[in-house]
Amino acid sequence: MTEKLLSPLRTRPWPERWLTRVLGAALSCAAYLLCLPWDLRSRPETSGSITETTPVTVPGVVLLAVALLLLAAYFGHRDALAWPLLLVAVPPATLMYVSFHTHPEPPDAAIWPLAWAFFTLVISAGALVAAAVARQFRAESGELGDSGDSGREELTLAQWW
Repeated sequence: MTEKLLSPLRTRPWPERWLTRVLGAALSCAAYLLCLPWDLRSRPETSGSITETTPVTVPGVVLLAVALLLLAAYFGHRDALAWPLLLVAVPPATLMYVSFHTHPEPPDAAIWPLAWAFFTLVISAGALVAAAVARQFRAESGELGDSGDSGREELTLAQWW
């Protein structure tokens, strides 16, 4: 059973491959929805207060980061390097965009596009780094081709995707 859960997805039948990928994207969405509130706008602490607070908590952000890093490492180990970005980083970024975009603000106060771009970059970079690190622990021979006497390993486009 462990071999089936950790073997490269390219060796599995296509229904299993795609079911695993869809499940990964769904887990990524679920982690975002469970760890962060849907409405990310800051609110007054009490009615009439000029001090604002955010509904986002530190434990929620930490749990989301851990969940996304584990998913990225899993898909980085099992699949090509681009898939963790698509399966782990894109769903939360899309949900965050929709959450920010559903609450229009005056044009001079709308900083959400910058916040969205920054957090999308952070999530994407984290997913790619976790996937790249997890790829180093593959125990396959012959996945990478040798490039002559230099001993360097090169990754072809088919192996990367």
